[in-house]
Amino acid sequence: MIIQQIIDEINRNQTFLVVAHENPDGDAIGSTLGLALALRDMGKDVVAYNVDGIPAVMQFLPDSDFLLNSLPDDAKFDIAFVLDAGDVKRTALPVKNLCRTMINIDHHPFSTFGDLCYLDTTACATAILVYRLLIAYQYQPSLAVAKALYLGILSDTGSFRYSSANQESFVVAGELVELGVDPWEVSSNLYESHAPERMLLLGLVLPTLQISSCGRYASVVMTLDTLKQSGASEEHSDGLVNYPRAIRGVEVALFFNQVSENLYKISFRSRGTIDVGTLAHKLGGGGHHNAAGAKISGTLEEVKMTVFPLLDKLLS
Repeated sequence: MIIQQIIDEINRNQTFLVVAHENPDGDAIGSTLGLALALRDMGKDVVAYNVDGIPAVMQFLPDSDFLLNSLPDDAKFDIAFVLDAGDVKRTALPVKNLCRTMINIDHHPFSTFGDLCYLDTTACATAILVYRLLIAYQYQPSLAVAKALYLGILSDTGSFRYSSANQESFVVAGELVELGVDPWEVSSNLYESHAPERMLLLGLVLPTLQISSCGRYASVVMTLDTLKQSGASEEHSDGLVNYPRAIRGVEVALFFNQVSENLYKISFRSRGTIDVGTLAHKLGGGGHHNAAGAKISGTLEEVKMTVFPLLDKLLS
């Protein structure tokens, strides 16, 4: 069994890197910090890393400063855990060159890289897979680990609103609450502690709302100029894609994020009927059924003319 193979690797080795995808969401941060702190509790030498660091709204987590956004030039590890990434390239690290063994833990379809790969697309979050691993290891999660994993589950289920919120997500969340997690502390920090710049950004993004003629998909846009006007950073845009999805009748929401003059990152969100993961994969990106993304070169209009016809065909 793959979990036992991973446990054997933990027992056999001493130095570990734990990393997730760039522009991290709650699951990326929660699973990274949860696993890294647990490994530290086991007496291992651990580095937790994310190229973009930890978003401000997640810095309430205990030991959040344990997560670094830089590595020494000579960094080498026995094991590298890559979590929630979909593709190792999304870590923005040459992971294979940094370790002897790479272990991929993920719930995104098509995520099959690594020397060992623990993939379960039925899991609501990668944090769930980390929890399964720790329980199988007979590790009793500390409160710091429990809070991190709870954040990952809460974030990737949209506060248990998404279709990914299966029975296991509620069971594990309940077990983490039993360990001392305060649901209000986590949710209030994640959803009700935004910087003023985020609200200014939202005020500039919402007027770009475009609803398709069929009414089944809608989009908003954030340009480089939008960011400059609001004084916000990219991390403040997390979750803005959910606003068009909240419109009655909309099945797919899109968020066009300008990365450079002729490059846009598109985030897709589905209500569940449409598989946006497969759509993103066709566009060179990745993700899962209800949440995915891709990067496309071109002007905004050119990018829209690439994506919208694909959606029209998918919805027809």
